[in-house]
Parts: sequence; structure tokens; C-alpha cells
Amino acid sequence: MSWLVTGGAGYIGSHVVRAFLDAGIDPVVVDDLSSGHEEFVPAGVPFYRGSILDTDLLTSVLKDHGASGVMHIAGFKYAGVSVQQPLHCYEQNVTGTISVLRAMQAADVGSIVFSSSAATYGTPDTDLVTEATPTRPESPYGESKLIGEWLLADQGTATGLRQVSLRYFNVVGSGTPQLYDTSPHNLFPLVFEALIAGRTPRINGDDYATPDGTCVRDYIHVADLAAAHVVAARKLDDGVGLRPVYNLGSGDGVSVAQIMAAMADVTGIAFEPVIAPRRPGDPARIVASGDLAHADLDWTMRHTLHDMVATAWAARKNA
Repeated sequence: MSWLVTGGAGYIGSHVVRAFLDAGIDPVVVDDLSSGHEEFVPAGVPFYRGSILDTDLLTSVLKDHGASGVMHIAGFKYAGVSVQQPLHCYEQNVTGTISVLRAMQAADVGSIVFSSSAATYGTPDTDLVTEATPTRPESPYGESKLIGEWLLADQGTATGLRQVSLRYFNVVGSGTPQLYDTSPHNLFPLVFEALIAGRTPRINGDDYATPDGTCVRDYIHVADLAAAHVVAARKLDDGVGLRPVYNLGSGDGVSVAQIMAAMADVTGIAFEPVIAPRRPGDPARIVASGDLAHADLDWTMRHTLHDMVATAWAARKNA
């Protein structure tokens, strides 16, 4: 069984590639390396450097490798930047997804797992987000991910495409020292780079209505995320009916202050974070239920907060 992984040279995609290999599924990677790294692709895995906008490339790769499905992870992933670059975001995430679906139809490939996002919810007005929570995206990025879900659902209705969308929350950690998060916008790399440079990390606001006054978010380990993707791929290939959307969340959040304390403990670098003003629009708490994914995709939190920080730090030091 072969699956195409778009964005398979990125932080999340490369973990999914390794999870596929461990499960006996042959991955094939297409990535334009705009944010990915060719060295993240394991030796022996077919790699094509190219854009998901190149429908002909995707079609030929799918046909040449006899792929049965697509793990669509490639995309423009920076919500804040998408506000300044909406057309680029929509081109990569909406036009790009249309290109993937066109290639799949041309190559007669019948299954797709889509990398969606918690950004589809915007700022929820509930303490625990479920799949029934209304979607109110607040950025072009969040909107583009929601449109991607609609595209998959509509193509499923039109052609019988087997499809599922997985909404990620805050993905952290590392499944192997060779892979690490290189995003310039995510909390873990921001803190690590500050500590390495001798700067003091900061917390944006400590006066929220939370137990310690700092924002609470839902952090999940990337290896746990990758494992759920393997289950989703197998079930789609086996013709098992899945719900259209699943949250991959912990059900229990972690505060930014708790993250900082774990960072100091794991790295051995003692620091007291600088308290900065709140960022406009930051909600006090966003935590998601993963109950449906647990029932259908064997989703579970196999890693603790300490594991998340320790594996991420080990991978960054190995870079």
C-alpha cells in the first residue's frame, strides 16, 4: 500500500512519513521545501520537489507509485501572516487543495486525509471544543482550512471520495532527534531559540481568568498525531466509514506558565519569563475534546508535558 504525503518534508509531514514506514505503508513525498527540509525525508523514500499547484506532477506521482490515498499536509500554515498575505494563503491552501483533488480524480485515487486546524473555530465561546462547536475562523488561514474541509466533503458527495479532516491543536515535541519544529511563530521553537541566544522568554499576559493567570492551550505530541493519521489511512483504505471531521485534542489544557516551568526544568536553564502585555484577541482558554477521535482513530495522549518538552529540546540540540 502506497500513500502520497504532501508536505512530507515538513515537521508534521515527516513524522507521518516515519509513522507510515513503521506501519508497513510505503510513503511518497511531494514538497516544495518552502518550509520543509529535504533531510527530514528518510533515505529510500521517493521524494519529488514540487508544488501542490502542479496538478500534472501530482497526477504522475500518484499513477507511477500506484497510490491508494493522499495524506494532504502541505499548505501555508501561518495564521498571523495570512492576514497580511491572504491571496498567497488562499492560493496555497484552497487552490492547492483543488489541485490535489483534481490529481486524485485523474489518477483514480479514492482516499484522502486532510490536515485541518483548530483555527477553523476562531475564538470559541466554550471551555471544551467539540466537533459540534460552531466554526468561526478569524484569519484567512482558518478560513482556507475550513474551505478545504468543504472541498473534500463536496468531492466525496460528487465522486464517492473517502475523506476525513483532522483538526490539529498545538502540535509539539519530536518523535526522533532528527526532526524538529522550525516554525518562526510557534511557542516551543521561540522559547528554545531565546534560551540558546541568552534571551529571556516572555509571556503575553498573566491576568487571564485561568488558574495561574496565563493562557491555557491544548498541546499534543507530534508522534501521537502521526499515529492517528496511520489509523485514519488504514480505515479509509479498508472502506471503514469515518466522520467527516475529528478534533485531535487532549481534553485538558496546559498554561503558558506551566510550559515555561517545564522548559526551565528540561533545559536546565533557570529563568523567570518576562511578563509582556496581552496580545489583542488572545482567548484565555482553548481546549478540545478528543473523544470521537479516541473512539474511531485510537487517538490518545501517550506523552506527558515533560515528554513533549524533552523530546523537542533533544531534537533542537541535535540540529
